[in-house]
This record gives sequence, structure tokens and C-alpha cells, in this order.
Amino acid sequence: MLDQIAIRQLQETLRAGIDNHEVAGGNLLVIKDGSEIFYHEDGLADREAGNPVTRNSIFRLYSFTKPITATAAMLLVERGKIDLFDPVSKFLPGFKNQKVEQDGRLVPVAREVNLHDLLSMTSGLTYGGTDKAGQETDALFREIDRRLLGESPMSTLEAMNRLGEIPLSFQPGSAWQYGTSADVLGAVVEVVSGMRLGEFMQRELFEPLGMQDTAFWVADAQRDRLVSTYADDGQGGLTLYTGNNLGIVHRMDRDPAFESGGAGLASTIDDASKFTRMLLGGGSLGGVQILRPRTVDYLTTATLTAAQQKNFDGWHTLRGHSYGNFMRIMTDGTKAGILSSPGEYGWDGWLGAYFGNFPKEGLSFLFMVNKKDAGTMPLTRKLRNIVLSSI
Repeated sequence: MLDQIAIRQLQETLRAGIDNHEVAGGNLLVIKDGSEIFYHEDGLADREAGNPVTRNSIFRLYSFTKPITATAAMLLVERGKIDLFDPVSKFLPGFKNQKVEQDGRLVPVAREVNLHDLLSMTSGLTYGGTDKAGQETDALFREIDRRLLGESPMSTLEAMNRLGEIPLSFQPGSAWQYGTSADVLGAVVEVVSGMRLGEFMQRELFEPLGMQDTAFWVADAQRDRLVSTYADDGQGGLTLYTGNNLGIVHRMDRDPAFESGGAGLASTIDDASKFTRMLLGGGSLGGVQILRPRTVDYLTTATLTAAQQKNFDGWHTLRGHSYGNFMRIMTDGTKAGILSSPGEYGWDGWLGAYFGNFPKEGLSFLFMVNKKDAGTMPLTRKLRNIVLSSI
């Protein structure tokens, strides 16, 4: 349990983050051995309307979506529907005959991108950059964004087949690079399951786990619970942010044609905790089995080789971690800039939604905000340091 000193420190730290305009508001949940030991909310979900953050506030997850997509893929692995060394082109023809940019020219891939490359982010796919891969990926997502609200929005399969026609940044498996791999894997899940990604997740994950507020869009009856997003205004304050990004309709007011397996979901802190608790429970929650324990062991284990790890080590705030299945995994806490636990894993989102699971302690830590370019903020690290030092 958390003592009163730790509880006060958590409350004061979140309040300080609100007072100094790091965030407008957020909520925090800590679960240990399956039982809630701390919940706290503070600040505003909508500063313009004066609406406070509540326990059922709905947040845009952005890259917190990725581990959920990895879980969907693991369901197909343990059912024998896919092999992780299947080439992506088996499911998405746009990935046939791919090229890689090397020394300013395009050369054929030494081998095809496979599903394992996607899950490890070693595919050569990127989110952007100055090379041909980055420039053309940027252009594709700008087109997706332009078509989002029109009469012919780009579908998941169209978008990802188009992505496959873009040159890769490096030979598959030769390095690590954060990018669009989870979006591609979501499209693969669609092809293999014969369902849209959101339908598959609803049937296989959200409904069995009772995640009633998690989806790729927010229905009218729930819309008053969707939090607003804020950005730094450049003068020490916050300003409202309403832009679409990475093919996500910011208003989340329609069932999207493009369901982004890398960034598209919205959820509440309690819904998200059902997912994290399921993983901590070896694939089961409340008597409902989603994955088998051995599958969860693989899902939450680092998969990078020493050569691939070199690029990941360049992410200085994640020193001490490795990576696998769209999650960070703590491998050497002596190199980390946070209090940590061996084998802890989790991920965050562009707007700050964050989770960490700590199997050794039976602990799940969740923090929900919606702040542009947040990721894992200093505020997030401060909060988890308080919790880890108190358990």
C-alpha cells in the first residue's frame, strides 16, 4: 500500500504540473496484486468549458494503441493463424518487390519485411525524416489527413498497401527505428481475421475484458467525456490543440475508414487498466482468458539483437531499456534515469497516455493526459518515481 506521505506527494506533484501549465489535467491509477491502491484526478478535461477530469474521462491513446495491436497479433499467433516470419507481402501486396535507399540510390531488399520485423520496429519503416522513406511517408500521411473528412477517406488496407510501395530506410532486420510498423500490423490483422481491426479488437479483447469505452472513435453518447488536447503556447502557458495527426480524426466523431493500429484508439483509465491487468495476470482477468501465459511471456520480452539495440540506445530517456512487441522492456536499471524494476514493460502515447507494468511487484501504473508532444514527460517520471520508491 502507499502511505500517506506518498499519497500527498503524488497529489502535490500532479497539482504542480497543472499549476505550471505542463498539463491541463489528468488522472493516475495504481494497481497492486489485482487491487487498486491509489487513484487520483485533478485539473480540467476542457479548460474552455471548465469541465474537470473525471474517472470516466476519455483520452486519446495514440501510441498506447501499439501494445494492444501487438496483443491482437499474438492472438493470431497462438491460434496458428500467422507465423511471425511470414512476409508482410503475403497479406499486403503493396509490400512486394520493395526497395531500400542506400547511398542515395534504391536497391532491392536483401529479404522481405516480415511480421517479426514489424513487432520489433526493425522493418525499415519510419514516421518521417529527410531520406526518401521519410519524405514519402510524410507525404502519404498528409494525403490520409487531407482525405479524412472528405467523401473518399483512405481505408486501412489502401493506406498500408500504399505505404508498402515507399522505399525503406534500411534493410529489414538490420536496425531499429520507431515508425509505422504497428499500422501495418493492424492491416495484417484485418486481412487474416477477415474483420476490420476495430471489430476484431472489440470481439476478442474489449468485449471479453469489459472495456466499454475503448474504440477507434467516440460515439455521440460518450462525446461529452472526451477530453480536450492542449499544447504549449510558447509563453509558458497552454493553448487548445485541434489538429488531425497520423491519420487520426482529432474530434473522433466518426467511425474512421483508416483504423490506425499504431495510434487510433481512445479509452478511459479504467478500461486501459483492464488491458494492463490482463497482461500482468498472464493473459487472464476476472476468469476470462485472452492469451495463454507463455504468449504473454513472449509479448513482454525484449527481442532486439545487439546490432538493433544500438539505435534504440540513442533514445536517451529510455536508456536501460530494450524493446519488443511495441513496448519498452527494462533490462538494466543501472543505466536508467528512473527508479525501475527488472522486466518492467509498457509504452506511452504522443499525447501522454502512459502505462508501466511491473511483474516483480505485481504492479500496474497508469497516467492519462492529453498534451501535444507529451510522450513520457518529466511529470510522468516524477509520479512513477514516487510510486516505485514507496512500494
